[in-house]
Amino acid sequence: MTFFRCFRKLAVAAVVVSLLGTPLLAQADDWAHNKKLAFDTTENGISVKEDVAALPVLVRLHSGNFTFSEAKPDGSDLRFFAADGKTPLKFHIEKFDVTNELASVWVALPKLTANSTADSIVMAWGNPKAAAADDSKGTFDASQIFVLHFADAEGVKDATANAIQISLTGVKPVATGPISAAAGFDGKSHLNLAAAAALKLTAATGFTFSSWIKPVAADNAVLYAQQEGGNSLTIGLAGGKAYAAFGSSKASAATALKPGEWQQLVVVGSAGKVTFYLNGNPIGNGSLALSDIAGTAVIGEGFNGELDEVTLAGIARTESYVKALASSQNSDTPMMSFADGEAKAESINYFAILLGAVTIDGWVVIGILMVMLIISFYVMITKTMMIIATAKANLVFLEKFKDKSVGMLTPGHQDAQDIAADPRMKKSSIFHLYAMGLGEVEHRFTAQTLAGKSNMLSGAALDAIRAALDASMIRENQRLNSGMVLLTIAIAGGPFLGLLGTVVGVMITFAAIAAAGDVNVNAIAPGIAAALVATVAGLGVAIPALFGYNWLSSQIKNVSADTQVFADEFLTKSAEMNDI
Repeated sequence: MTFFRCFRKLAVAAVVVSLLGTPLLAQADDWAHNKKLAFDTTENGISVKEDVAALPVLVRLHSGNFTFSEAKPDGSDLRFFAADGKTPLKFHIEKFDVTNELASVWVALPKLTANSTADSIVMAWGNPKAAAADDSKGTFDASQIFVLHFADAEGVKDATANAIQISLTGVKPVATGPISAAAGFDGKSHLNLAAAAALKLTAATGFTFSSWIKPVAADNAVLYAQQEGGNSLTIGLAGGKAYAAFGSSKASAATALKPGEWQQLVVVGSAGKVTFYLNGNPIGNGSLALSDIAGTAVIGEGFNGELDEVTLAGIARTESYVKALASSQNSDTPMMSFADGEAKAESINYFAILLGAVTIDGWVVIGILMVMLIISFYVMITKTMMIIATAKANLVFLEKFKDKSVGMLTPGHQDAQDIAADPRMKKSSIFHLYAMGLGEVEHRFTAQTLAGKSNMLSGAALDAIRAALDASMIRENQRLNSGMVLLTIAIAGGPFLGLLGTVVGVMITFAAIAAAGDVNVNAIAPGIAAALVATVAGLGVAIPALFGYNWLSSQIKNVSADTQVFADEFLTKSAEMNDI
């Protein structure tokens, strides 16, 4: 009962998660228009060597890839779905200019597969009844501390769920940046970030700072500085070259930024090291002794130029993440492309997705269950063949015994010799019993003949023969039931092993989510669904074993019953033929 209660609870949890992750009505078919956006991470696109998770990609819309007149004027009917056209993706609109037919939309891509062209999403529009579904807080993962777009009509705002308070000193809006609007700095202006719990960096997880930069000249400037007590982290430019400093520790990039051009700079610090990237490509690294720091922060102090898309994350992003992020923000990126015509829902191999998400511990449990399954089928097949052969041989023996019982019960008679010479009798459990009983009778007749007595069976002799027959029947039943215990182990142990794999898989899934800080349903559902694969495997072992065990048990009982009936018949007829 405990197993079924636990399994029921896990199944209900999986259903709830599935329902939470898939709205009942929202899917691409509910919109008048949809289009497929494909990703290419091979050498033909942007070569990405490692899988990237929770990547916010920038989707640029213009008259060449989107018909603005088919959407609502504010773009509130825009939706993004996974490749199946049903699973909604988080997104938010930074800019939607129907007059100039330009839009910038950020979409949370759950996973970007390395060296692959299999990934895609579906963009849908053309539903006048659809309400706005912007969710900037859900577009970025929990590790993202702040994201500044500079395109908000209400002023500079943090687009993440942290909503860090921003104040401006002399910063001027710039109408056109590399993405949409930007911010202008004159060397005296800067942005101030108020102290917040989220604005904390730790040496254990590192940091990732990124920004689009257009410097006026190769000057010295502070792009980002954070100070708490005697500790300070500074990311800036020295003679046009990016540097990162923490206390007395400092490292610089090898390549300077070009004045008057928009470039994306990313600085990643982790494990005592800092790496600099320019437009997704590494441009140098060095040692940086980072320790935990919080406090207030400032952006653009002493900088003369323009900034756009300034972000800070509380973890060290991978090189593949940085490369994919930079590529997705380029206007002519080969990593993303819209397919011609309407998008069609792709056939998703859910079984492959589930197996791909199974953890190592789950594979260990599934491997053990597969061994149990092979053993169970081996036992069922071999036992079935043995029982069928035994039943056929028993039937042949009983047919002969019915016609020639007198001769077959007489030691040394030709009928007894003929049945013993039949090779089919080697598989007959009744013949084995008969041979045992006849041997006991012959042994007593031989002793009586040597003593000069007439051949006969006393009551004591019959009791002794019965005991020998009972012992033979027990051995035959043991032979017939050999290996059946392996089926009972599979029946009882399979589901519990599967449940063990499921529970451990669910624990690992939630532990990974807690460590990553990513609580969206797209991250939870695959892990839980994959964890349930172990339970399915356990049931897949137990159910065939249960059916096979019940059928084999009934057949063994039938053979045992025939053997018992023959034992009684053997004793009765032997006593009748050799009356005391």
